[in-house]
Amino acid sequence: MHLNCKTADDVRAAIKDLGIQIVDVKFTDLFGQWHHFSMPFEEFDPEDELGFDGSSIRGFQSIENSDMVLRVDPTTAMLDTVCAMPTLSLICDVYEPLTGEAYSRDPRRVARAAEEHLKSLGIADTIYVGPEAEFFVFDAVSYESSRNSAGYYVDSDEAPWNSGEMGLGHKIGWKGGYFPVSPYDTLQDLRSEMVRTMMAAGIDIEVHHHEVATAGQCEIDMKFKPLLQMADQVQLYKYIVKNVAKRHGKTVTFMPKPLFEDNGSGMHTHQSLWKGDEPLFAGDAYAGLSQMALWYIGGILKHINSLLAFSAPLTNSYRRLVPGYEAPVVIAYSARNRSAAVRIPMYSQSPKAKRIEFRCPDPGANPYLAFAAMLMAGLDGIKNQIDPGPAAEMDLFEEENIAKVEQVKGSLGEVLDALEEDHDYLLEGGVFTPDLIQAYIEYKRLNEVDAVRLRPHPQEFVMYYGI
Repeated sequence: MHLNCKTADDVRAAIKDLGIQIVDVKFTDLFGQWHHFSMPFEEFDPEDELGFDGSSIRGFQSIENSDMVLRVDPTTAMLDTVCAMPTLSLICDVYEPLTGEAYSRDPRRVARAAEEHLKSLGIADTIYVGPEAEFFVFDAVSYESSRNSAGYYVDSDEAPWNSGEMGLGHKIGWKGGYFPVSPYDTLQDLRSEMVRTMMAAGIDIEVHHHEVATAGQCEIDMKFKPLLQMADQVQLYKYIVKNVAKRHGKTVTFMPKPLFEDNGSGMHTHQSLWKGDEPLFAGDAYAGLSQMALWYIGGILKHINSLLAFSAPLTNSYRRLVPGYEAPVVIAYSARNRSAAVRIPMYSQSPKAKRIEFRCPDPGANPYLAFAAMLMAGLDGIKNQIDPGPAAEMDLFEEENIAKVEQVKGSLGEVLDALEEDHDYLLEGGVFTPDLIQAYIEYKRLNEVDAVRLRPHPQEFVMYYGI
């Protein structure tokens, strides 16, 4: 239950009125993982600074300079619907203990700074963000990777590979999972419970459904919100979805491509700029867009490969971003054409509904950094009046067309190289900082790119063991 607190006194009153026994504080590391610790309510004061070891958090501090502090944001207070004990949950910002300054690598600081930078330019006062985060619900999973072995196994009762087992026979085929009813869709009630749990936590939900892939691919869509608020909600969304599934003996993954030769999970991100009550992306240009919106698209497309370092940030992201699985690999924009990196939805002609949809992101992204980077690229497009070129109206997945257009980079290593070369637009207004970008690139290269690049793959044994 979201508590609509505004101040520290509101938090104190909520603790008393709701009989809270435990207070849980959460914060996000550089790569999007939520961390937390808890305390008895008697030991908590919402105006205290809460110390922690920054050297134990990925991408934060070194061991000789490890002390960091958290400050709770009262507006994020909620009754944690996952916990059995009455628990108040609060999201925190990270600060330097000696200077009292906001920590440069705190993702939440980046998101807030992006919103402030937008306002400072006088272009708009609000960016609304609406991500569509997809995920898989599996019944079981196992995986290992060691010096002499590697492998994984996932299972789902509704998947076609189980059609040979005795059962009820209703299996979802490869790429056959878009909108089937029960008994094919086995997860209706589970998703509904996820939805009601999220709504109780203060997240506005628009729709839920099965997605294209077999084996439990799902989507639950949140109603658009301002950037920082939506990034907070994405973290809460993932937390609730995983824990509701766990409650029912199932497991959820947000990794973009857990299945070979089926669709992966994206996080298509809708964006629009507003000034007061005026929608700034509506106009009389292509697909009912304004010139500002076209320039915003121009910025997204110009910086798309460096953007992918934050919005498709996993080695597994590039198992998804390949032709043939409805993945947007083409650097282009279009109305309705879902094969373009940027789409202009045409469901409604209302100026308030006019927005752009960036289709490359996936739910492995840190939402604070990904949403902030998208905004910064779009603002660079507006400031420099970057022409996105002509819209793409052809089927960009057709073989004869794919050769005519430029595609996004095909690996995490390549987009990290792009970020290294193209990040000045992110530094505007102090939104991103050089030390954050450097730490991010170094960690990703060492701990993710090399971790996959240097290991033999099981398929290599299939292909090469007998040579």
